[in-house]
Parts: sequence; structure tokens; C-alpha cells
Amino acid sequence: MKNKPVIWIISGTSEGRKLIKYFANKNVELIVSVATDYGAELIEPQEHLTVISERMNSEAMEAFLEQHKPCLVIDATHPFATIVTDTIKNACVKKARKYLRLLRPAGDVKDCIEVSDYNEAVEFLSNVTGNIFLTTGSKNLELFAQIPNFQERITLRVLPMLSSLEKAHDLGFAPARTICMQGPFSEAMNTLMFQEAGAKYVVTKDSGDVGGFQEKKEAAVKAGAQLVVIMRRPGDTGEDLDSVYCQIDKLIAKEEDLC
Repeated sequence: MKNKPVIWIISGTSEGRKLIKYFANKNVELIVSVATDYGAELIEPQEHLTVISERMNSEAMEAFLEQHKPCLVIDATHPFATIVTDTIKNACVKKARKYLRLLRPAGDVKDCIEVSDYNEAVEFLSNVTGNIFLTTGSKNLELFAQIPNFQERITLRVLPMLSSLEKAHDLGFAPARTICMQGPFSEAMNTLMFQEAGAKYVVTKDSGDVGGFQEKKEAAVKAGAQLVVIMRRPGDTGEDLDSVYCQIDKLIAKEEDLC
């Protein structure tokens, strides 16, 4: 009996988890890799699914591709995980594996303050006054700790992970201004949080509507704050979720093309 085709998804987003569920009734073996144990806990068990919690460099990815020989590799990482995306692409080219990028559409940044990266966001916020609500997670907190009076000015919202809380504490962020919660957040919830923090600026990545961007934007307006948006890398391209569904169905229907 012919083995089922193997598909590898590198996940870490809500639409990545939707994609995993889409495969539940498909005739494939699914391997999903995430960067953290917390990310693995968010994935619901299903048949023919293996979840791996591991950060991989280029050598590890190439070895993984050589060992498991997936017919298709789907990059469902966050739009800002640019290094990971580049690493996956290069590994797939070297090992001649089909690659598909699941990339959520960008948000509408009209009337927002646009900055190119975290450093530019920090520079801007260091030269204005008023409270800041930070929604960009814990990865680059050390940069925001350079903002004058950050302990009094910044309220931050991070994932409910001990590592995130410890990092914020070690950098000196005020416990009373640290919120550990898992989204998605409604517009009403965002509005309440922004108002309670007295935020004049709300910092976010261009995470697209799937990532709650529109709810943040509308909440910032209601709270009387300006949205500071860290823009995506220019030239990033990919398919939205519906398009990926369509392509997967076509490939599975023509198994000879999939493998």
C-alpha cells in the first residue's frame, strides 16, 4: 500500500492553526513545527498529525527535509518572522521541495503613523510625550526600554508565558503596567485597555485583519490614541488562506503532482 504523502507546516499563527484543522479529513500525514511549547499547546490534536516544538536553523531544516521528504512545505509563520521565512525558502530550494507561503493580507494603515522597524518606532516615541500601549510582544522589549521614562509611560501586553513576564520584569517594566493575555482581542476590549492606560500612542505590527489589526485601529481612535504601525518588509508575497485551501485541494486531487 502506498504511503500517504507527507506535508510539513511551519506554524505559529491563528490561520496556521486553521490550516491544520483543514487537513483533518485529508489523506495526508501532517507534520507541524512550532517554535515554542506554548505554540504547541495551542494546536488541537487530530489524526495523522505530529507536532514538533523546536527552533530550527538552516542546517536543521535541510536535515528535516532530507529525513521526512515532505511533498509540500507550507510556511504559515508570522508576517514579521522574515528570517524564518528566508531560511525555509532557501532550505526548500536546496532540497527541491515544493514551497507555499501562507501570508495574511496587510491591514489598512490610512491615518496611522508608519515606521519601518522597531528602531524607528523607538526613535519616534523617544521624541514625543504621552503614555504608550505596546502590543508587539516580548521579542524586542529591550529596544523599548531605551525610551525615556519607559517605566512610567509604557503599558505592555504580552503572551501569558513565564519567559515573557520574566523578560519584562528583568528589563524594568512596571508590573502594574504589564498585561499577560492571549488574544484575539475585541475592539471593546482593546478600547478599555487603551483608555485605562491613558494611552496617547498604541504600537502594533501590521499584522493584518486576521491578527486583530482593525480592532486595534478602531479602538485607538475611540480611546483618543494614535496608532504607530511597524510596517512589513517590502516585497513580501504569499497566498491568503482561501487561496492556500484551493491550491492544496488541487494538489491532493492530483497526487502525482503533489509528490
